[in-house]
Formats: sequence, C-alpha cells, structure tokens
Amino acid sequence: MAKENQGKFAEFMALQYLRLKGYALVSCNYITGRGTGAGEVDIIVKNQNTLAFIEVKKRKDISTAAYSIQPKQQQRIRRAAEVFLAHHSEYQNFNIRFDAVLVELPFKIEHIENAF
Repeated sequence: MAKENQGKFAEFMALQYLRLKGYALVSCNYITGRGTGAGEVDIIVKNQNTLAFIEVKKRKDISTAAYSIQPKQQQRIRRAAEVFLAHHSEYQNFNIRFDAVLVELPFKIEHIENAF
C-alpha cells in the first residue's frame, strides 16, 4: 500500500475507532483558508458537550507516532481550531480538546485525550 494510502487508511481506522467510542463526526480534513497561518485538522468530532480536534499519526510503532506531533504543528492545529470555531458559532459553548489518535498498522490504535 502506498504511503499516502496508508495515511488515509489510518484516518479511516481512527474515525471508526472514535465512532465506536461514541463520538460523532463533525468534519474530516478541515483546511483553513490561505493567510491564516493554520493547518489541516485531520478529524473533528463531538461527544456530548465536547468538541475534539484530532491529529492522526501513523508510524511503524505507537511510541514513534506519539513523538511525531511537533510544537509547530500543534500551533497550526490550534489556529485551525480557532478559525473553525469562528465560522461555527453552534460550538461556542462546547468544551474544546486537542487529541491524538496514534496508529500502528495493521491494527493497533491508541486515543490520547488532551494530547497537546
């Protein structure tokens, strides 16, 4: 499987895992407009009154995936979340969280709440 396809498969697996945990999909691959200084958010989900911005990382092992979310990327995701929230006032009273879903193929998944 090509590397890009593995990444998309990891995101698909992560979303299914989150759904099994009771999360509802809000958005996949949310990209802000140019000039915002923000990046892409892989998955945005909600569960009750919590909105979680999820970064999915697929690596050869879970520990390598955990360390691959660098501070600069975390800042871009936070800025993307700010842009998303500015355009979606229906979530203004939600608790906001930044999570990571770490994927080791073929089928090992770990969800870390409040990862950054």
